[in-house]
Amino acid sequence: MPRAVRGPRPLLFFVFFDLSIVGMYFVILLWGHGDRSRSALKFFLYTFLGSLVLLLGFIGLYLGAAPHTFDMVELTRTPPLAGSPGLAALTLLAVAVGLGIKTPVVPFHTWLSPAHTDAPAAGSAILAGVMLKMGTYGLVRIAMPMLPDAWRRYALVILIVGLVSVLYGALVALAQDNVKRLVAYTSVNHMGYIVLALGAAGYTSGGADARRLAVTGAVTQMVSHGLVTGALFLLCGVLYERAGSYDLGRFGGIAGDAPVLAWLIGIAAFASLGLPGLSGFIAEFQIFAGTIGTGTAATAVTGASAILGILITAALFLRVLHTAVLGPPGELTPRVTEVRRPELAALVPLLALSLLIGVAPRVLLDTIEPLSAAVVALVGR
Repeated sequence: MPRAVRGPRPLLFFVFFDLSIVGMYFVILLWGHGDRSRSALKFFLYTFLGSLVLLLGFIGLYLGAAPHTFDMVELTRTPPLAGSPGLAALTLLAVAVGLGIKTPVVPFHTWLSPAHTDAPAAGSAILAGVMLKMGTYGLVRIAMPMLPDAWRRYALVILIVGLVSVLYGALVALAQDNVKRLVAYTSVNHMGYIVLALGAAGYTSGGADARRLAVTGAVTQMVSHGLVTGALFLLCGVLYERAGSYDLGRFGGIAGDAPVLAWLIGIAAFASLGLPGLSGFIAEFQIFAGTIGTGTAATAVTGASAILGILITAALFLRVLHTAVLGPPGELTPRVTEVRRPELAALVPLLALSLLIGVAPRVLLDTIEPLSAAVVALVGR
């Protein structure tokens, strides 16, 4: 069999990358609410443009390989464009922009908020829990091992993009009165942590153990964000199904009439802000320890600055709990009834897995750490 078709190929990733866009477009268009036509169209055009840029990057990988191949094993074993730093930089730019739109990171995040706000709760949970991770997975699986020289050379740029996404996402979320839009912007914040950690892994002058820890934290954050933010969007769906609104100021005192719902909101919020004992803490601790621990000035400054994102995230979720859960009754509170069994069946497994990872992280880390060591070794070649 020819070498070009022997192993997994970036084009296969690209095909399913595009198919996910089509599927989510129809989820928003057919089952969404609000200005769903506009949101679905913006989502499709924006992310499809990103996929076209990503395709250019994959073509650059193919043309830069000797012999030409789409085999991911061969592209990882013998990185293309190793002797052409300019072309490697352009290829990395195309791949990073395409994956950055999907992730999303600042400034490619503007499609996310309307798509989440107008999508049905289940669609938002799938979008946050699964589809956004296609971008970060592509960075770990394709960009880093196949373009290691370029990744190291532009690690500072990647660090800055991650830091800006962390702080911008948290600050904009803090300003939101629409609770679903608030959760959407926390996704920008959490994805920024992942990009920050992957950027730190590009600093080969830092300690290898710290860089492995940063990558492990990034992958753990992918899992944690999928569980926790998926649960948060489902909880937003419960509120919308009862009251027909996401307006935070119109809710209050939910704990009085729906204590189980209030507990679920509290657990999901604390997991998202990184409370110890839940998965968010495990991921963020590893990201910050790995990023700052690499020992370079750039990683130390950006890692320390990104800690502000945790403080802002804590502030915004405490505001939600103070206003909607524990505050005085709002005009929509009488409509909010207790969670039903089908809703519990969807929510409890997500939050239970977050708790399991928080108290027994080895269940997950034993799977992730060999991958992290392999990625760091490939980037450091």
